[in-house]
Amino acid sequence: MTLASSPQDHHSRRASYAAHVTEKVVAAVKVAPGTTELRDLPVPDVAPDAGLLRIEAAGICGSDVRSYPKPSRHGEPHVMGHENVGRVVALGVEAARRWGVREGDRVALEEYLPCGRCDVCRSGEYRFCTQTDIHRGGIAVRYGSTPLSVPPGLWGGFSEMLYLHPSSILHTVDDKTPPELAALALPIANGWQWAHVEGGAGPGRSVLIVGPGQQGLGCVVAAKEAGADLIVVAGTSRDVERLEIARTLGADHVVNVDADDLIDRVRSQTGGRGVDLAIDTAAASDVTVGAALGALKDKGGVVLIAAGAMDQTIASFPVGIVKRKYATLKGVRGHGHESVGRAIAIITSGAYPLHLLATHQLGLARVDEALRTAAAAGAAIHVAVVPGLP
Repeated sequence: MTLASSPQDHHSRRASYAAHVTEKVVAAVKVAPGTTELRDLPVPDVAPDAGLLRIEAAGICGSDVRSYPKPSRHGEPHVMGHENVGRVVALGVEAARRWGVREGDRVALEEYLPCGRCDVCRSGEYRFCTQTDIHRGGIAVRYGSTPLSVPPGLWGGFSEMLYLHPSSILHTVDDKTPPELAALALPIANGWQWAHVEGGAGPGRSVLIVGPGQQGLGCVVAAKEAGADLIVVAGTSRDVERLEIARTLGADHVVNVDADDLIDRVRSQTGGRGVDLAIDTAAASDVTVGAALGALKDKGGVVLIAAGAMDQTIASFPVGIVKRKYATLKGVRGHGHESVGRAIAIITSGAYPLHLLATHQLGLARVDEALRTAAAAGAAIHVAVVPGLP
């Protein structure tokens, strides 16, 4: 929400936040595969249609974990981090009018920087805009992956400050929500998009979620919030603690597939029918997709999230089961505007123990450690970079 204040209070607050804007800021720059270094980067002047954000927390996404050990998409140094929450510290007059925020307001950012004029932007599906869609070739401009060579260079949240591009998509967040919880906005938004908007999870529907990582647990919260009748979560022996968290978040049943047969367990919990919806948030391999299809009821649907390369293939895809069950397969990636707003409402409601997801917070000097922690099998679920920490 935007903070209410008198003109005098607003002038004082504006001066207070503007005083924090320096000529240079520290950023953790990815300079090579699996390598970051701290650099001082210049802070740009703020144009009438742009702004600056002081980062409070930047979450680490699964896509960050996968891309960090690899060469950059564009082959140049860049600042990672696209799950960004912070305070607006400088704001142009046009930007303030367009975004409806003021200096000092706290916002969560979407990663997309769409043109706003093309057909997909006008349809509301701006994540597919060629200006910002990194999967369509060229250097797409978006937070967390745009190179330093594209002015002004402050394109990632693993930095003290972030440039607010005129195409930025902002969502206000209340002051009471801890930054590490506000940084869950995009994972929870993905869950809402995939489970409810795309998958149709809701009253009268049963849902299987394969994989209890941050995205899978986001789907648990979303399915529960949407009112699904039955939520089953599947994982392996190394996911035992995460499966218990899934249960705490609202899952009705959890299955350790190393100890139990998933399809048998699902059938026993659904009267032999199978689930209406299966969401594969794991590897989208022949094993996980096969399990999702096997647990599906006739005319059910499987949602496959973008958890791997866009050129991923499955050698032995069970086409026969798809035909026999009259199944629907849907690939998904990213989130829509409404889903992010719904996620923030879920987070700020306090209805779910989301602190169980926010497992690690590390400072800028420990970005490499943060990325490796997020990649390691173990207790880490959602790791956030918090520039204010030592």
